[in-house]
Amino acid sequence: MDSVRFGRALGFGARAAAKTLVTAVDAATAPNPSAARKTADGPGATSVAAESTAARLGQKAAQTTAQVVLTGQGLKRGGKRFGEAVWGPFVKASNQLWLELTGVFFGIFAVSAASSAWKMRGGLHETAGNHDAHMHLLLAVAMAVVFGYFCVSSFVKSSRRGRRS
Repeated sequence: MDSVRFGRALGFGARAAAKTLVTAVDAATAPNPSAARKTADGPGATSVAAESTAARLGQKAAQTTAQVVLTGQGLKRGGKRFGEAVWGPFVKASNQLWLELTGVFFGIFAVSAASSAWKMRGGLHETAGNHDAHMHLLLAVAMAVVFGYFCVSSFVKSSRRGRRS
């Protein structure tokens, strides 16, 4: 993932969290409208006014609850996108690094087996009837070929994963 896409994804999550925080602070610091209403009514307020105030408070509580639920969902979505933006490139890079590391180890084993086969090939011609030396040579060659294949395929797979965006 390039730096522009990473910045955009990170910026979106940060902007969403900042907007949510500003909204919550504004709601917490706003004056209570029902407190001003009680002082304006005075001691002789009727029960109808109290019922309408209770109804308004109920509506306000329902609106606040709905807003809190939406804010929580937005935070959850933003957090998930932030996690994907941060951990996605890390996982991709670590997978690619792991493939390259295993390719190096397979290469070490392949070179070791090839070196062993090279040393055994001289002794093979000295004694034409030496069956054990011939089998060891074939085993070393087979091991070099198999580990060489694993080495090359690991680096090819790493290269393919690196090119995917």
